[in-house]
Amino acid sequence: MAKTVADVMTSHPAMVEGDQPVSVAATLMRDNDTGAIIVNDGGRMQGIVTDRDIAIRVVADERGPDTPVREACSPSVEAVDPETTIDQAVQLMRSHAVRRLPVVEDGRAVGIVSLGDLAVERDPNSALADISAAEGNR
Repeated sequence: MAKTVADVMTSHPAMVEGDQPVSVAATLMRDNDTGAIIVNDGGRMQGIVTDRDIAIRVVADERGPDTPVREACSPSVEAVDPETTIDQAVQLMRSHAVRRLPVVEDGRAVGIVSLGDLAVERDPNSALADISAAEGNR
């Protein structure tokens, strides 16, 4: 059974620089079958942008696909290191009401752990685990 987020995280998460347009982030989301992309500033993690961020902060505000990612992302992000225990990650997600946690070493994202990843590990027979393990619906 997995003990740390390093055991269940997605390694090498998709990343985008904050000055790139949200269209680049959306393309990465499609190509990587993910709803969240790490936002960097010079290679160091600065935030995270989700498909919902793009819908709410860009599309709903009638801004275009050239809007810089930094204007759509959530800059205040909870993050963990690879040795964070699964229980600690679950507690952090609960207390901050987040679905994903970047996994960071020395200021650089090395992975991302999602609520679905934790469900697959802790309760593989749950509906969330089934949905998380299913193939994407592009």
